[in-house]
Amino acid sequence: MLRNVLDIIDILDDPSASGESVASLLRSVVATAELSDPAPRIGVQTVQGDHGHTDFVRVLVPGTSGKLAGGTAPTLGVVGRLGGIGARPELVGMTSDGDGAAAALSVASKLLTMYARGDRLDGDVMIATHVCPDAPTLPHDPVSFMDSPVDIATMNANEVDSEMDAVLSIDTTKGNALINHRGVALSPTVRQGYILKVSDSLVRTMEIVSGEPAVTFPITLQDITPYGNGVFHVNSILQPATATPAPVVGLAITTVTAVPGCATGASHETDIALAARFAVEVAKDFGAGRTTFSDDAEFARLQHLYGPMDRFQTLGQEN
Repeated sequence: MLRNVLDIIDILDDPSASGESVASLLRSVVATAELSDPAPRIGVQTVQGDHGHTDFVRVLVPGTSGKLAGGTAPTLGVVGRLGGIGARPELVGMTSDGDGAAAALSVASKLLTMYARGDRLDGDVMIATHVCPDAPTLPHDPVSFMDSPVDIATMNANEVDSEMDAVLSIDTTKGNALINHRGVALSPTVRQGYILKVSDSLVRTMEIVSGEPAVTFPITLQDITPYGNGVFHVNSILQPATATPAPVVGLAITTVTAVPGCATGASHETDIALAARFAVEVAKDFGAGRTTFSDDAEFARLQHLYGPMDRFQTLGQEN
């Protein structure tokens, strides 16, 4: 996986980085493979926003029993969430905020490599992120964030798909005083406005992949509401949960100290590789039915007892 990460970062850490440069690398992975039907799909869409433009990259790796093949295996979504991979011309180099994109694209590279070699998963896997080497920055406490050329609703529209039966959202989560650990950390599952228990099966997978006790991090109701409602958010890691009824788990790439999202020279390739390896193992198990993000029966019980909470997926209403 580290080789996949290094190849992806080499593409991203470039002032001319684009969705097409990433897609070209990913297409080369399967260029000489004997592709069966359905074949992998790699697409790029450029979207203009109020502060510039960005390229959304979407990759679909079909499974042997996935929906594309007419099967019933569930589809995992892997979203690399970020503002931008660079803050040029203000700062030179790849930003810490770009780790989420690097991890997600490394997952795509690894799964495509496996596909080309004949190691195919049961379920389909959809990977989505965006590439912008010159995004603006944003003041935030305790350290500055990266902003984005497009708003969060546009990100969700281009990165979250209705075919995703669960979403793993990977995001740099270093600019806070809540997580004092270098590596990765898991959030509780968020589903339709409910903050549910941390998935036991994801914890077990994390411990197997890392060889260490799993680290989790706290989230609040503020964190699972959409940006734009005027309340504090730890970051955008759980914004995909505002755009889907499927369960969403945040996979945070973390540090011991608070590191600005716009900082350069602050990406740790081994931590990105750990996040990507975890996502690949989750993809294997989720499509095969060995991993769940939430307990369906317990979720139904909560809804029966307390009613729907999907209002927290909206911007709410002013009194």
